[in-house]
Amino acid sequence: MEYTEVMVRYGELSTKGKNRKDFINRLASNVEKVLKDFPQIEFHPRHDRMHIVLNGAPFRDVDQRLKKVFGIQTYSPAIKIPKTLEDIEKTSLELMQETFKPGMTFKVNTKRSDHKFEYDTNQLNNLVGDYLFDHMDGLKAEMKHPDIVLRVEVRQDAVYISNQLLHGVGGMPVGTAGKAVMMLSGGIDSPVASWLALKRGVDIEMVHFFSPPYTTEKALAKAKELTGILANYAGKINFIAVPFAEIQETIKEKLPEGYLMTVQRRFMLQLADRIRAQRGGLAIFNGESVGQVASQTLQSMVAINDVTTTPVIRPVATMDKTEIIAMAEEIGTFDLSIQPFEDCCTIFAPPRPKTKPKLEKAREYEARLDVEGLIQRALDGIEVTPIYPNEKFLDDKAQEDADLL
Repeated sequence: MEYTEVMVRYGELSTKGKNRKDFINRLASNVEKVLKDFPQIEFHPRHDRMHIVLNGAPFRDVDQRLKKVFGIQTYSPAIKIPKTLEDIEKTSLELMQETFKPGMTFKVNTKRSDHKFEYDTNQLNNLVGDYLFDHMDGLKAEMKHPDIVLRVEVRQDAVYISNQLLHGVGGMPVGTAGKAVMMLSGGIDSPVASWLALKRGVDIEMVHFFSPPYTTEKALAKAKELTGILANYAGKINFIAVPFAEIQETIKEKLPEGYLMTVQRRFMLQLADRIRAQRGGLAIFNGESVGQVASQTLQSMVAINDVTTTPVIRPVATMDKTEIIAMAEEIGTFDLSIQPFEDCCTIFAPPRPKTKPKLEKAREYEARLDVEGLIQRALDGIEVTPIYPNEKFLDDKAQEDADLL
């Protein structure tokens, strides 16, 4: 059956008071962005819901994209028909025959904004229900908790019929909470933290540290491809690659082993903060989970956070690994995250890092280095790449390697 439009309901946006219009307009912009491949689609954002007129676009494809747009609570595909009882009955039957399965219960729910229509809501409920019972076997009505609600909306221009209530991911439209940078590694945790940031409406840009020749091009491609998966929820995400090898080599050469990790992370946070300031961000997000590794103890966080007064937000801070893995599997990043391409966080990892580093020591050791020079040279080497949904980078790298053989 060919649906003619989709009715989108806002959920949490309903609580936004005077700012509601801005949130709705942002959501409409994000929906248009993810459906840009269908130029025939029309968008009509309104106070209570958004109407997406398909104009022949396949609902199956539209459905897959709407499932990943933050800010959508529920949505229903609908069919627009003339305002006649015959059309209402015929379309209701076709829709029920397509979606009904044996054992399901149903009810008819009519809403009528056109009060001049010849039948009132109760009459339409009864007429359509009787028609369905006369033309289908195995139907059973249930008023309180039916499996299917056949919705008939009589508006001024036409009648709209639907019987599916599909769930979106909820949250807030990306961009309504401001802009931030995300410190993205190639592991499991930071993509999940990225998804949670996007869900709260944060427009994130990825900051990824790479250390050639110690890290491979495949490690960089993996981080970009993870960003491509997350771009399904944002439309586009900028990926900022930061060269980090000189800083790591310098720290390894000049500082005590136990503080290598702490001082490295201090440099990472300083670089992320400089990039945030340059690009108009308001906060820094990362994938730290309290106590998971040496750099994520509370003592380490104190020693590392010392370098900035910018808010550092950790969406997965209180989640354990099994919870993070489950969420990574759900959003589609897990299989890629566990690919064995080492990032810069692992290649220079000391065998016995300090789990309770002292802030004064971290400051003392860092002061031995040319901090400004190291940071500026790293900033001079950054590369910014806009990444779109499901862009592939590992396949391209594999082909390049094959061509060299």
